[in-house]
Amino acid sequence: MSKYRVLLVDDHAILRMGLRALLEIEADLDIVGEVANAEEALGAVGALAPEIVITDLAMPGRGGLQLLAELQDRCPAIKVLVLSAHSSEEYIRASLARGALGYVLKDSSRAELLQAIRSVARGEQYLCRAVSRHVLSGYLGKSTAPRGAPLVGPVTRREREVLTLVASGHPNKKIAHQLGLSVKTVQKHRQNLMQKLSLHNAAAVTAYAIHHGLISANPAA
Repeated sequence: MSKYRVLLVDDHAILRMGLRALLEIEADLDIVGEVANAEEALGAVGALAPEIVITDLAMPGRGGLQLLAELQDRCPAIKVLVLSAHSSEEYIRASLARGALGYVLKDSSRAELLQAIRSVARGEQYLCRAVSRHVLSGYLGKSTAPRGAPLVGPVTRREREVLTLVASGHPNKKIAHQLGLSVKTVQKHRQNLMQKLSLHNAAAVTAYAIHHGLISANPAA
């Protein structure tokens, strides 16, 4: 079994040790290193060639947001998961804007952290439940579109189907299987509709779908 190469970035040694102990027992994860700040992380990326970087945001010197920006510029192929105590919408949106694929709070469960790591490893965006609720709440609160309003823009029937499934939390592979399409075609539909509707992440897609009556805000409804 091939393993995902993971680099841990956090200025608290005890947290890094605990995180390493938590993750290195997983058969598909290889913890190639751990560093205490952004400067060390940039050096370690070149020396250790990780595929995934799990980073805190609040660190001395160059913070996590600057690290994200530099990784996006220097090493765009590296997938980044933010593991932070900060749940404010500003931090979340800033992280996603700088290339982070995932955002998980430090009080999340082990199962959710592992799910986030594996989702990010596959190139999928992952926001932990608490973060998704927070971003969704903020997005809905700022939106002026009435519930059940017609879709804006020339969205095709197929794009509407893809949008609904994305908003419901389905990954591209599952959407492709359900609609009888290739994963590449689903990715193209997804890119097209997000550009047409000016939606920049999965939380925004979900909020848009709720506002326009495509899915319910209550999954049990």
